[in-house]
Amino acid sequence: MSIREEMGALATAARQASRQMANLSSEIKNELLLKMADALESGSEQLQIENQKDLCLARDNGMAAAMVDRLTLTAETISGMADGLREVAALPDPVGEITGMWLRPNGIRVGRQRIPLGVIGIIYESRPNVTADAAGLCLKSGNAVILRGGSEAIHSNRAIGRVLQQVLQALQLPQAALQVVTTSDRDAVTELLRLEDYIDLIIPRGGEGLIRFVAENSRIPVIKHYKGVCHTYVDAHADLQMAEDICLNAKVQRPGVCNAMETLLIHRDVAAEFLPQIVNSMGKAGVELRGCVAARKILADLIPATEEDWAAEYLDLTLAIRIVDSYEQAREHIETYGSLHTEVVVTNDYQLSQRFLSEINSSVVMVNASSRFSDGNQLGLGAEIGISTTKLHSFGPMGLEDLTTRKFIVLGDGQVRA
Repeated sequence: MSIREEMGALATAARQASRQMANLSSEIKNELLLKMADALESGSEQLQIENQKDLCLARDNGMAAAMVDRLTLTAETISGMADGLREVAALPDPVGEITGMWLRPNGIRVGRQRIPLGVIGIIYESRPNVTADAAGLCLKSGNAVILRGGSEAIHSNRAIGRVLQQVLQALQLPQAALQVVTTSDRDAVTELLRLEDYIDLIIPRGGEGLIRFVAENSRIPVIKHYKGVCHTYVDAHADLQMAEDICLNAKVQRPGVCNAMETLLIHRDVAAEFLPQIVNSMGKAGVELRGCVAARKILADLIPATEEDWAAEYLDLTLAIRIVDSYEQAREHIETYGSLHTEVVVTNDYQLSQRFLSEINSSVVMVNASSRFSDGNQLGLGAEIGISTTKLHSFGPMGLEDLTTRKFIVLGDGQVRA
């Protein structure tokens, strides 16, 4: 069977399975996820054995230590995957929810009801935990899912997929509701992206290169999130101790993720006091600091910032700093260089905070809080399938509700149109 035929058969089976999954009760879906969680923990030893195959190849190929860490499955990380499934099982089921109902003059009632999207394709890199996380969210929302992880995690992903499929089989549910692409051939991705008659949505998770490849080659709608260039603006009316705490957390707590702060904007009125304060704290944390001309007039030791720095997603302990003359200049900077991910203002000026919330149109906008809270779990979604920085059909961290759409339902008692 060719790659094209293999992917076609896989997608056809997923489409058929999606029809059954869409009509499952919440009780059955929750039971499925809870049993999957137990199966992961029971199979922990075997999963780690399979994971070692990937780790050996990764080290032989010179994979960076940080990437090896993301690839590693331990008893603790497997328990974390299981706990994630249990958390999703405990979330309210969005499928079937009536989101509105209104009465028309002719007596018919019109409403909207949540339904699953159908078949979701997840294309991701490195992290085998995504296999379980994505499966749980897709199945709970009544969808079928096709999972295509990176070749570097192929043994781990296959093993996790087998464990989860065995639970589907034990509950007499279609195994094709959850399928892991078992080939590492890159043509498999290209072929999947052509199957618009069978797959309803593609969610890529990984680096900007992967996401751009998927977006440029897909015939299927794609949830895009190229990068996270997140800003924190410290206003003239900010509590500077609060600002220091927020900025330090946003940059240092976990610098290699998309919701870490990459650019710090400081109002000129507080720059002379705040810049040395934050530079001292960041320096102690090992952050490399790059400043604009105005910042370097205050602290000449800062590395000169270039135009490239303002658009950079460092994903590392590096921070660009710019001093601005006003809120309007800060907003202009964000609009020019931002990636529609997350923006933060630190201020005690209520009117300005409301302007920031209203006028900044990134997917997450915050007042007096770290950008690290831009996460589905932290925002109360329970878990997230990914982050969208495009506005159709979802914007920001995506939870269960974002894996559904809405259909119109109409209730009449014999009305006919004149």
